[in-house]
Parts: sequence; C-alpha cells; structure tokens
Amino acid sequence: MPSLTDVRFAELAQDIACDVHSKTQDDDNILKVQEISRAFVSDTITVPTKEMNAYALRASLGDDVYFEPSTALLETHVAKITGKEAGLFLPTGTMSNQVALRTHLQQPPYSIITDARAHIYRMEAGGAAFHSGANSIPIIPANEHHLTWEDIEPRIVSGTDVHVAPTHIIALENTLNGTIIPQDDVTEISKNARSRGIIMHLDGARIWHVAAETGLSMKELCDPFESVSLCLSKGLGAPIGTVLVGSTPFISKARWFRKLFGGGMRQTGYMAGCAAYALTYNFPMLPRVHALAKRMQQGLEQLGVGILSPAETCMLFYDPSPIGVEYWEVVERAAQFPDPIKLNGSRLLMHIQTSPQAIEDFLELLRTLKEEKAAAGWKPENAPPKKKTLFRDVYVKAVRPA
Repeated sequence: MPSLTDVRFAELAQDIACDVHSKTQDDDNILKVQEISRAFVSDTITVPTKEMNAYALRASLGDDVYFEPSTALLETHVAKITGKEAGLFLPTGTMSNQVALRTHLQQPPYSIITDARAHIYRMEAGGAAFHSGANSIPIIPANEHHLTWEDIEPRIVSGTDVHVAPTHIIALENTLNGTIIPQDDVTEISKNARSRGIIMHLDGARIWHVAAETGLSMKELCDPFESVSLCLSKGLGAPIGTVLVGSTPFISKARWFRKLFGGGMRQTGYMAGCAAYALTYNFPMLPRVHALAKRMQQGLEQLGVGILSPAETCMLFYDPSPIGVEYWEVVERAAQFPDPIKLNGSRLLMHIQTSPQAIEDFLELLRTLKEEKAAAGWKPENAPPKKKTLFRDVYVKAVRPA
C-alpha cells in the first residue's frame, strides 16, 4: 500500500478535526447558568462550577474497566458511609437499578414489588422485564404517601404454583416524589421481607436529601437493604454518576453486568473527582434547598393554589386550578419574562443552583394570573370538580388545548 502524502494526510486530518466550542461559548455558558437558576424542571440540570472542575482535573488517569484509582476511592468511600462492603460506579441511576436487579435475580420466574409511582416501575422503560425477565407488582400505598408492610404483605407471591412468579425483591424508593419514607416503616418492611428470604433494594437516588432532612446517618438509612443505588448527579450536582453498594460478591457480579450492559467506562477519574467534590461541598447545601422548597409551598398556599404533594425535601407538586389557572398558562407566561422561568407542569423542583429570586418571581406570576382571572369574572365555584380515583398521579404535564 502506498503511504499517504503529507498533503493528503493533512487534508484527512482537517476533515476529521472537530471544534465543539461556539465563538460565544463563554458568554453562552454564563447565560446557561442563569437559565438553570430559574428552572424548576429537574435537579439533573445543575452544572459543574469552576471549583468542582479544578478539583476534578487533579484526579487520577486510570482506565476503570481495568482499575481507576480515584474512582476506586470514591466507590470505597460511598460503601463505607453506607455500611456496605463494596461499591460500583455507574453512569446513570437507571443502569444502577437495573444492574442491581439483574445481579440479585438468578433464574426466572420471579417478581419485584414496587410502589406504583416508583422510578424502577414507571421511568426505566420496562427495564426489569427487558433485562431480568421479571414481573413487576406495583402497589398503591393506602396512606397515599409511602408503602407499609400492611400494603406489601398481601401482594407477596410465594409457593410452587406453576402459574405464578414468586416475589424475590422488594424495591423501595427514598425519597419518592420528594417525600420521605419513615424509617420505622422501612425497618419493619425489611425485617419481614428478610424473614421470608426476600431481598431488599433501595433506589436511593435522592437518599442524600433524607439524611439532610432527618439527621439519620447514611448507614442507618441503608442498613435495611442488601443493595442501594445512590445518585450523584441529582441533588448533589455532579455532572454524571451513581454508586451502587452491596456485599463484595454482589458488587463483583454487578461489575460483570455493568460491562454486559455497556456501562464499562474508561478514564472516569474526572467524574469521580466531581462526585467527591459534590459529596464534600454540595451536600451541606441541601438544607438550603429544602428551605427554598418550603418557601415555594408557603407562597403557593397563601395564594390559594392547591398542593398535590408537599415539600418534604427538594420538590413539591402544585395545582393552579383552584385559582382558575391552567398549567399551560403558567408555563407560557413564565417563558415570557425578561429572565424566563422554565417549567413543564405540576412538579416544582429546587436544586443547589436555584435562585431565591426565581421563586419570588414565580409566586408573583401566580398572583398576577389569579388577579387577572378574578377580574375576568372567574370565581372559586367555577373550579372543575376533582375526580376521585384510586391512584392520583401528581405528575401533570402542561398541555395547551388544541
């Protein structure tokens, strides 16, 4: 084969070269941070700060499929504070949950019990069925807040009847829609599950918020579970990553499934550095986030706006219909501000980069809309009657009528 000429290779290299920076990138990033501070759609939208980047860039340069020192230190640390033997860094919470389920479940048929509102059941694209061949048993909590053993026990499937899929796992989520499961109920569920040989898994994507709000240690919160998935990119503000913790044999097998699922990553030191920074410097900011959420709820209640799910930690769900307003009206008007506020429906989620002024501006918008509706003749008795249903989904998307 003839060698490429220098000219030809230069042309080839020029074709392949890529620049992802716009000419106004620095200014764009400043605007993006401002936008994030006025967005109530999620806590995954937070961005690394200069301080986080500076710390993370000092992390080690290993390959995590083989061994990555900074990542291994992060895994060990999270395992230690949760009282588990080992940890595994994964790119997403969904992969972490699905790897955990697949690692626990050996041979079908089997079933998983979850809350009917749980991320594992509703928001992971049917992963339990696809990856593990598992049947899911979703349960609506009788108290409309959290599952109890009284909810779970009648729904457990056991025995050798060939028509059924025995229950092998109970998967709880804490927080769920921002609400906290009382630890006494978690302990009771775990005690009874373990007495029956049923495995306990926790989707603890926002478990950091539970610790910050209750003062319970991470170990206390995680002791009732054989495995726990802890997200680093939600409340804590790391750009990516989740740590799955459990026993040493469990994590060894989970590492295998992580590779099978396509989750084996290479130079993860920077990601581990961001996560370590988040644990150290962002976790202490969570009480402030909770205070912002409570301020939001207080302001809404003073206006007569309905609360579908209260602000126990970082989020709440609201209903503007008691003041004659629809979600799409709020979304569209908020987007018209000189400094827009970003919304997508009933969920209002505060994070470590939320601006307190954004909350006050949002409340002022609701006050204005309420006054406009009243001036147009709307009265509280005009509000549509609430339908009584067995399951109330607090997630409502803003959709403008056709």
